[in-house]
Amino acid sequence: MCDQHKNVTATRVLSVSSAKAPFEKTTIEQRELKPHDILIDIKYSGICHSDIHSAYDEWGGGIFPMVPGHEIAGVVAAVGSEVRKFSVGDRVGVGCMVDSCGECEYCLSGEEQFCTKGFIATYNSLDYDGNPTYGGYCQKIVVTERFVVRIPDALDLDVAAPLLCAGITTYSPLNHWNAAPGKKVAIVGMGGLGHLAIQFAHAMGAEVTVLSRSINKKDEALGFGADHYFATSDPATFTDLAGRFDLILNTVSANLDVNAYLSLLRVDGTLVNVGAPAEPNQYHVFSLIMKRRSLAGSLIGGIQETQEMLDFAAQHGIAPKIEVIRADQVDEAYDRVLRSDVRYRFVIDISTL
Repeated sequence: MCDQHKNVTATRVLSVSSAKAPFEKTTIEQRELKPHDILIDIKYSGICHSDIHSAYDEWGGGIFPMVPGHEIAGVVAAVGSEVRKFSVGDRVGVGCMVDSCGECEYCLSGEEQFCTKGFIATYNSLDYDGNPTYGGYCQKIVVTERFVVRIPDALDLDVAAPLLCAGITTYSPLNHWNAAPGKKVAIVGMGGLGHLAIQFAHAMGAEVTVLSRSINKKDEALGFGADHYFATSDPATFTDLAGRFDLILNTVSANLDVNAYLSLLRVDGTLVNVGAPAEPNQYHVFSLIMKRRSLAGSLIGGIQETQEMLDFAAQHGIAPKIEVIRADQVDEAYDRVLRSDVRYRFVIDISTL
């Protein structure tokens, strides 16, 4: 289907006019379809904690008005003249990136998230023409085909949406640091990221332990595939589990006692951070050097790995537990996320926009 609907004009969105402003229904102008572009009718858009950080401008550099959303699931509505991977009617997704240079060593190796020129974020970013990008709290979006992934038929679109950020954010480090049979993996936090990390680590064959503030979510964690569960509010946890884990995946967006968690690692163990607190953290270097431990971070994943993650999730029946909300409930949803009052991921039904 060549350049149908090429002159895309106004589309309805949820936007914030300034930091911490309430959401309002407005319109934006989408760009015309270029030869490699895809027009997507968005069906569902997940709410990520980073949406809140961005909309509240907690990381700085916010571009307003802002349309958040980088967990996008929908259906192809039109394709550019040179698109070959997708056709009208295909079920597709868009995650945290919508473009990169395509020429550097990382783009060429399928790790566009590390593009040396900097990838173009799905929202709150400037494209290579200097225009602001707008995200998934929107009826339609235009994205170059290289940054669109196929959603397997086994995944419902509302369930697939959070996988485009929360899914790849947890799958990628577990894959990179080899969560596998014989490995002991701990997941810190039992929220939107953590409950997916448990499922992925379990499906990869690792022995999975959940470390959460209280014992309240133990039954749910075990239901997601965890083998063990400990409350970090109990000081005995850090004594009893000292030197136990090959890999710890920290999914929380709050400052932790890094030294305490490093003490849980075996020799050559790694603590990987995917949660991103607004304030800097501290640790003692002896927590690393005495047992050759590593402190690391991980940033989403490339497009090829994101497709791999979706296929893996479909194959193993991995899905986020979601609460679908209307467009007029987003402000309330943000407040509830900050109160940890969600099991475990909000997804906006874009038809209500």
